[in-house]
This record gives sequence, C-alpha cells and structure tokens, in this order.
Amino acid sequence: MLMIYIDADACPVKDEVYRVARRYAMPVRVVTREPLRVPADALIERVVQADFGAVDDWIAAQAGGGDIVITADIPLAARCLANGARVLSPRGEPFTDNDIGGALAMRALMDELRQSGTLTGGPAPMTPKDRSRFLSKLDETINAIRRTFSARK
Repeated sequence: MLMIYIDADACPVKDEVYRVARRYAMPVRVVTREPLRVPADALIERVVQADFGAVDDWIAAQAGGGDIVITADIPLAARCLANGARVLSPRGEPFTDNDIGGALAMRALMDELRQSGTLTGGPAPMTPKDRSRFLSKLDETINAIRRTFSARK
C-alpha cells in the first residue's frame, strides 16, 4: 500500500501533505518526538517516538517500495532510499540513489564548517515558491508510483 511518512518535528509542509493525501486517499504517518496536533482524519495517524534517533529508526524500518518519505534529514533519506522508498525534502527536492552520496558528503562538509565557526546560520526560510515546488513534486511522485504499481497488475 502506498504510504506517506513525514519526519514531522521540523517539517514546514505538513498541511500541504495532508491536503494532497486526502486528494489521493493516501494514508499518512506523522512521526514525531513530541505529541503534536494532526487533523482528525482516518487517513492521518500520529506516531510518537522517544527521541529524534527513534523517529528516524522507526521511519527507516517502515518505509519501503511504493512509499514516500518527507524529510530534510539526509542520513534518514539515505536509509529510506536503500529500502526502496522515494524521498522528498520539504522544499520539493527529491533525494535519489544518484545524488544521495553527494548530499551526504556536502552535509558532512557543512557540519565541519559550522563546528569550526567558519559558517554560521541555517537554511533560508521557506518561500511560497518552495511550497509550490514541493506540492508539484509530491503530486508528480505519487502519480509515478501509482503508474508503476498499476503497470505491475
């Protein structure tokens, strides 16, 4: 069954995911460290884990072929890709097998620069263009998965 998993603690596009999931009648698992409000909807389930590591471990253990994971966490994205899931960042950038190695290397470099004090600050704030790109890529990803699964029948 197609499922969307959201690494939810810092995800800025939860409402967009809910809207798209309802349109396609797709179940969503909102995985979080802290209890947070989710819409009262049979398709949307909140899963609370003890800490960030447990959130990542749970998502990585559950997500597989035909599933979509929404996360900005590059190591989590790599684990989910290894299980056959499709992964999107909240800005609508897909993580793929072809680019995850480079993304992991860039993450390590940026972490080293931040720790040395050479680089400060975080990512730029979300823009309406980012949200629009995310919605478009999520819709595109769902349709690609549906085509793949309907072709197998």
